[in-house]
Amino acid sequence: MAKAKKIQEQDEVLTQDRLIEMYMNDVLENGEEPGTVYKFCKQHRITETEFYDFFGSFEGLKMGIWKRFFEHTLEVMQSSKEYASFDNREKMLTLYYTFFEMLTANRSYVLFTLRKEEPMLKNARQLKGLRREVKHYTAELIRESNQEKQGKLLKRSETIFSEAAWVQLMFLLKFWMDDNSPQFESTDVAIEKSVNTVFDLFENSPLERVLDLGKFLWKEKMA
Repeated sequence: MAKAKKIQEQDEVLTQDRLIEMYMNDVLENGEEPGTVYKFCKQHRITETEFYDFFGSFEGLKMGIWKRFFEHTLEVMQSSKEYASFDNREKMLTLYYTFFEMLTANRSYVLFTLRKEEPMLKNARQLKGLRREVKHYTAELIRESNQEKQGKLLKRSETIFSEAAWVQLMFLLKFWMDDNSPQFESTDVAIEKSVNTVFDLFENSPLERVLDLGKFLWKEKMA
């Protein structure tokens, strides 16, 4: 049976998701990142060429993991019939709840890979792709909202909102990493309160105050 299983694994078509799964399993089982691409590929009976078809390095693979977390989050959200009828506040709440459910399902890996990045978490190299995805998504929300408004004074800055959303996500990520409550209930509360606070400010205050709040929350959590 063991031999048959090995043959089956060898014949399995290599995909990006499969490569990510193999890498994450290696990290968790060995308690460290693979030493070289060569050793990683030899262990899993794939060629280096096959690896490089998807990623140029382990750094690229780690960034790809976070990108897939976010992509899968959007897929889950957008598969819901109710999603299209949500306003921006509801979409952001859904985004964060779904994203952190995704992280919770992979908590051991996330904690392992981020603990050493904690002092500079929001500037961590592996999160660069995630940052682009989050800022693109949130900027698109504001862009769509602006198209429905009449007059420049009613329109909101895509840049400021997307940057505030990124800082907010990093605050929530650090909060979730330190959360010891059952089923991470405290993180759910933090998501609700922070999103509602930001949207209340965003709708009723100068935009600079929204960004200032995000920076304040980040500094308080990192202190």
